Amino acid sequence: MGFFDNLLVSFDDGVSGLFGQWNLWTSLIVTALAGFLAYHIATRQDPDTHPFLLARQSQAAPVRQPGESPLYRSQGAPHGMPLNPGLNVKDPGASKWARGRDGDLRDIWRQAVAGVQEDGPTRGATGRVLTVLGAQNVEEHCLDDITRQINLIGQHIVGQGGQRVAIYLPNSVELIVTLFACAFYNLTAVILPFDQPDDALISMLRRSAADTVVTAPGSFPFDVVVKNYPSLRQLIWVVDDGSKHMDWNEVPEGSGGTVTVSTWQDTINDNSVDAGKDLPPIEGQEEPCDVTIFWQPKAGQQEDMVRFTAANLVSAIAAQLFAVPASQRMGPSDLFLPADSLANSHTLVLTLAALFSNASIAFNSVASQADDLAIATRGVSPTILVTTPSALLKTHKEASDRLASSFLASKLHWLQTRQLTQAGVMPAFSGGVLSSVYANTVRPPGTTKLRLILTAERVGAETPKLSTAVLSDLRAFTGARVMYALTAAKVAGAATQTGFYDYRVFEHETCSHFGPPLTSTEILLRDTNEFKTTDERSRGEIIVRGPCVAGQEAALGVTGLIRDDNTLAYV
Repeated sequence: MGFFDNLLVSFDDGVSGLFGQWNLWTSLIVTALAGFLAYHIATRQDPDTHPFLLARQSQAAPVRQPGESPLYRSQGAPHGMPLNPGLNVKDPGASKWARGRDGDLRDIWRQAVAGVQEDGPTRGATGRVLTVLGAQNVEEHCLDDITRQINLIGQHIVGQGGQRVAIYLPNSVELIVTLFACAFYNLTAVILPFDQPDDALISMLRRSAADTVVTAPGSFPFDVVVKNYPSLRQLIWVVDDGSKHMDWNEVPEGSGGTVTVSTWQDTINDNSVDAGKDLPPIEGQEEPCDVTIFWQPKAGQQEDMVRFTAANLVSAIAAQLFAVPASQRMGPSDLFLPADSLANSHTLVLTLAALFSNASIAFNSVASQADDLAIATRGVSPTILVTTPSALLKTHKEASDRLASSFLASKLHWLQTRQLTQAGVMPAFSGGVLSSVYANTVRPPGTTKLRLILTAERVGAETPKLSTAVLSDLRAFTGARVMYALTAAKVAGAATQTGFYDYRVFEHETCSHFGPPLTSTEILLRDTNEFKTTDERSRGEIIVRGPCVAGQEAALGVTGLIRDDNTLAYV
């Protein structure tokens, strides 16, 4: 008998022996193995981003100066190329291949009114501007009406001789209108943190040399300010509907009659309905004045006053637009909610970026004063949210407490976390039975449509720290990606920010890394007495440079290190 005959006989004996011993247990084992393999093949997904992109997130310069680390830049702004200076605004009729202007705040509002410019199904679509007045009352503002308010408020302030306008308001449409009015009418905007003690408010007015204040009754101590700050010349009250019947134009006795008092509503209503409909032309306009922002450090310390130029702000806005992958960028289908104060440059820059992207914006005056996502999102379901680390920590604790009481939900959370950290895939709430059980247990109210959360560590402000484990849990709880930034007083927007697809978790750490620099910044670490850079490791005081930095360079006063993946972290 030949070799092949023996081989066939052996194979026949083996198959006969296998099936001769087949029983119920064999069937169950084979079925389980087949089902396991089929499940993994059917559910297998590629990571949201290539692991190599997470392993080296920024570029180090090939040389470094003595006592300093190399300069680190975003992969999107390599060494030898300029950092991102602006918005690349294309004027009507310009070639699509020509480089556009860097732009300024005026171009942001023009873009918001004009709508999407790129060809596609959303061409011409504009976002909405909403004011949330409660769980059941959401007011929508017509963009043309906002344009009219920008013109009339700007003209009124200029007509009364105003030059430096202090904005003392909670998050609101009026705050944004006043900011754009200052940009279009060459006025200096001074954004004051809301709800401050009288002495702190007067100190900020003195330091900024404001001559005009736009504020709301009940929050601004008029008598005290006039008595202690005689340089005030003009006051504009933003009156709510319930107080319109009162006479707000009266100047209290003892003020000397030096302050011109008016109301926002009267300024708008006293003009014809056709007045102020057209924005000033682009041609011949001067560059807008600076925007002054007060940075609030630790409790009891004086606020840092920082003047940002128009170039600083548009560079920061452009960097935030670039930080989100093209397929995930903001657009008309998004509802953006700033649940942190617009007096923070990070929140302000992101809000302006949302306007430039034609996303809808919801303003909630109580959102920035409450570290509670349930309160911040009441009445709306945002897709993109800017909030504080303390609000996220509170949300994390509440969801974790609910998770601990449900055995099934805790196991589903383990699967969600494994998919995030091991597979590199953002899990989605599929709508199935198990997914519904998990979502009903852990998902915070108001986050049913959420897809992106932006938050920031504020250097020197005693902000609660977020670990990568907490960030991972928040992604699983909300179904949204989380980007964690490092912000500082003299940096418009953010100095560094974690990647959109960075879901990694590092054990035994109390604070997450802060990602790589944005396309508008470059960072280096300067030696201190305790920490020095070597050829193997970069450690020292964090220095930020770039077109979004006031004065082009800022020392943050805190020590950091560059990790093996070229991201920035605290020492």
